[in-house]
Amino acid sequence: MENFLEFLKDIPVIGILRDIPEGAETDCARTAAACGLKAIEVTMNTAAAESILAKLKAEANAYGIKVGAGTVRNMKDLDKALKAGAEFIVSPNTVKEVVARCAHLGIPDIPGALSPTEVQTAFDFGATCVKIFPVGTVGGPAYIRDLRGPFRDIPLLACGGVSAENVGDYIKSGSNLVAFGGSIFKPQWMNEKNWEMIKQKLEIFIAKTKEAL
Repeated sequence: MENFLEFLKDIPVIGILRDIPEGAETDCARTAAACGLKAIEVTMNTAAAESILAKLKAEANAYGIKVGAGTVRNMKDLDKALKAGAEFIVSPNTVKEVVARCAHLGIPDIPGALSPTEVQTAFDFGATCVKIFPVGTVGGPAYIRDLRGPFRDIPLLACGGVSAENVGDYIKSGSNLVAFGGSIFKPQWMNEKNWEMIKQKLEIFIAKTKEAL
C-alpha cells in the first residue's frame, strides 16, 4: 500500500469528481493526463457513479492515471466501488470494516478523520493515509502543522478548502497528499464541456503544488 504514496510522490494530488456527467470520461481523462494529474476519485454519491468509474478507469489507465472511489461511507458503498474496479478508496469518515477490508485486499484506503484521536484510530485500523477533512474549516495549513508534531509517522491528506492559492502552504506544512474537487472539476463546467477552463485551473494547481515540494 505504501506504493500508492510513492506513485504520487512527484505530484501528490487527488482530483475529486463529484457529479461528473456520464459521457465526460474521455475528456476528463485527457485533461487530467495533459496536466500531469495521476489520481482521480469518483464520489459514490454521484449519479451513475459505478458506470462512470468503470468507464473513466478504462480511459485513464491508458495514461497511467489511477481511478478510485470517493465518499465511501460504509460497506455497501465499498462493495459497489470495488465491483466497479476502484483502484483506491477515499472516505469522509472512518469505518473500521472498510479499512480492514481494503487492507486485506491490498487496496489503498484513505479514511477521513479530524481530531488527533480520530487520526490515530484510522491509522491503527490500517489506513494507507488519513484524510484530514474538512481541514479548511479547522485551521487550514496551521492545523496540519500542529498534527505533524505528534504524528510524524502518519501520512496525511489535506482536503476541504485546498486551492491553488494555498496548496503550497499545505505541502510545506506537512501534507503528504492534497485533494481538490469542485473548485476545478466544477459540475457546471463539466456539463458545459468547458474542459479548457478546467485544464487551465488544473495546470495552475499542479504547478503550485510542484513548486512547494
